[in-house]
Amino acid sequence: MRSIIVDDEQKNVRILHKLLTDYCKDVTIVGSASDSISAKKMIEELKPELVFLDIEMPNGNAFELLEMLMPITFEIIFITAFESYSLKAFKYSALDYLLKPVSIEELQNAIAKAKAKENNKFKNIDLQVKSLLQNMIHGKSRIEQLAIHTPKGLDFIKINDILRIEAKGNYSTIYMNDGKNIMSSKIIKDFEDILPNDIFFRVHHSHIINLNAIKKYYKGRGGYIVMKDDTIIEIAVRRKQDFLNKFG
Repeated sequence: MRSIIVDDEQKNVRILHKLLTDYCKDVTIVGSASDSISAKKMIEELKPELVFLDIEMPNGNAFELLEMLMPITFEIIFITAFESYSLKAFKYSALDYLLKPVSIEELQNAIAKAKAKENNKFKNIDLQVKSLLQNMIHGKSRIEQLAIHTPKGLDFIKINDILRIEAKGNYSTIYMNDGKNIMSSKIIKDFEDILPNDIFFRVHHSHIINLNAIKKYYKGRGGYIVMKDDTIIEIAVRRKQDFLNKFG
């Protein structure tokens, strides 16, 4: 993959260049840029297939650069030394990021995923970046949109439109308020980790529910709930008190 490195620190550029040269034979570095202005010009001229993009740089950050480059036609691997950025936002948009210092194994995995997406006819990079920008830089207090891996690519959904999520082995089925179902290649634990816990709660090993979509709760050893779509879901005994605490 023809690639460009965007980083304002030459030491970081040299280190990443060496890692790519020594350990990532599928990548050819065709240029590097140190700020958003030169990066924009280089990307438009060289038309790379992959960009390694540092988040903080002179003359604007990575998100502002991407807004200027829309529509996006290249794969992106974000690189940052700052965990202060909401790394969940990248997961929500199904985009890859690496923390400095960069691990060789994580770098190789990220490149393998980028290469697979580049060869996939169901490419969604422009939609993924739009989702990320929407979640990161438009002054919202909460991430609102989620990219769902499906057999054909990605579906982008509003998290408030999720009614419930059910585990199906190594897959998950997402049930939406409008009656639509989406099969995801992520396991239910992945959704438990990233969805806001003031709205979503895992009531059972196989179910996450939207607390705003509960119609009734019936007492019992663990109890069970009836959702807005009339689905009956059992509450695990060990999760009952945590569930009730959500409602004071």
